[in-house]
Amino acid sequence: MGDLTETSDSDSIQSGPTALRLLVGAQLRRLRESRGITREDAGYAIRGSHSKISRMESGRTSFKTRDVADLLTLYGVTNEAQRASMLALVEQANAPSWWHDYRDVIPDWFEPYLGLEQDAVLIRTHEVQFVPGLLQTEDYARAVIVQGHERDSAERIERRVEVRMRRQQILAPPKPRKLWAVMDEAALHRRVGSEAIMRAQLGHLTKLAQQPHITLQVFPFSSGTAIGGVGPVTILRFTQTELNDVVYLEHLTGAQFLTKETDVHRYQHLMNELSVHALPPADTPALLRRIIESR
Repeated sequence: MGDLTETSDSDSIQSGPTALRLLVGAQLRRLRESRGITREDAGYAIRGSHSKISRMESGRTSFKTRDVADLLTLYGVTNEAQRASMLALVEQANAPSWWHDYRDVIPDWFEPYLGLEQDAVLIRTHEVQFVPGLLQTEDYARAVIVQGHERDSAERIERRVEVRMRRQQILAPPKPRKLWAVMDEAALHRRVGSEAIMRAQLGHLTKLAQQPHITLQVFPFSSGTAIGGVGPVTILRFTQTELNDVVYLEHLTGAQFLTKETDVHRYQHLMNELSVHALPPADTPALLRRIIESR
């Protein structure tokens, strides 16, 4: 189905707020460093601290137009057209996202991931226990969410399900993201919800595996290669060449985002190893059908 690691103009996706924050932050960092200005001095200029500058440059916070304007002045950016272009990006980056209305059921640490997922052109993911969230049916998602939030009210459960289903829109036309998922075979056998829910989920995966923008591989029980200590991993790639890949590692009560080139490279190598030792994508539909028939 082609090399999913390559992007082209036809894959271009309009930048969302998270990607724009990363772009603005990266540009501010380059301007500061080109002028030899420390984060401490930059923070002082905007009545803040060096840590605030660090958060701005890493795209981990929203921007105040006044702060960016003052920094541009400090960095010697006097061209009105250049200033106007940057400040327009700031305004777009601060626009509320669709999940803003669901913040009551979205952990603070998960919000950045939603933005990155929304803006990515390629998502590579490895799952061990469950079917990846972007590939779950509504009933399967509900069963997983109930299992993890037993004390939640029925209303909050449904709102969490809505978020998961809304996330899946990035795989829909007209410009679907490319998804490359490697699942451990255990996730296909582990019963989640009722038997009917599992059969429907496996059938759903069978259809998705034949979509041109989705690569689905299974790491089988029969594999003689053990790649130990590997939990859920997601790597996100963006169309903007200024943005590096981001590795997302989710934990029980939080998440970790890796952007350092050496860290990212290690996980890229890991994902490549998993995909090499997993069954070829062309074998996935037949495997899924065998599992369905054996249930």
